[in-house]
Amino acid sequence: MRTDLCAEAIRLGRLVTLLTKPRTPAEATALLALMLLQDARREARLDQAGDIVVLEEQDRRRWDRGQIAEALPLVEEALRGNPGPYAIQAAIAALHCQAARPEDTDWPQILRLYDLLERLQPSPVVSLNRAVAFAMVHGPQPALALIDGLAATGELDSYHLLHAARADLLRRGGSPGEAAKSYTRALALVTNDSERRFLERRLDEVQAQRDLPAGAGI
Repeated sequence: MRTDLCAEAIRLGRLVTLLTKPRTPAEATALLALMLLQDARREARLDQAGDIVVLEEQDRRRWDRGQIAEALPLVEEALRGNPGPYAIQAAIAALHCQAARPEDTDWPQILRLYDLLERLQPSPVVSLNRAVAFAMVHGPQPALALIDGLAATGELDSYHLLHAARADLLRRGGSPGEAAKSYTRALALVTNDSERRFLERRLDEVQAQRDLPAGAGI
């Protein structure tokens, strides 16, 4: 992760909002808020070995509360009137950052925001992210139908995160054999070393689960 580029992007975002006051475009404000919120979680995203720590397992004490506090009023400002795509994305990031624990995350509200984002900025990647939020509200099985529908179009067939998301839903839904197939497909496509190691660990977990004798987990 290029922390210098992140810092420079935030500096420029602050400069744009300062120079355009009091008529700063809402999406410029929203983009600054989004960058602040995403960067606030930077220190918790990787462990000491450089391996990925997924959001639900991150140490939230390591999040930059100063940046979060700076961003939240900007999100509120950007949401006034007719919010654009950056404002919706910033609102989603804000809900994650406001949750003290993973189980406190307001997933129903996040899903509603993804519904809006999908209407404002329809794309297969937005629909994939919406399917993940849908799973957190309605469970992995109904969300699998959404992801399989996306996979059927072929637009994301070479996108490793589609297969990783499908694998995770299958893992959560108790289908380790099918999950292993999707993790294997994701590994064939991933190019980032940290992500590769994460997917390899997940694949090892589901393969071990799949190979357990019948009734071993009872």
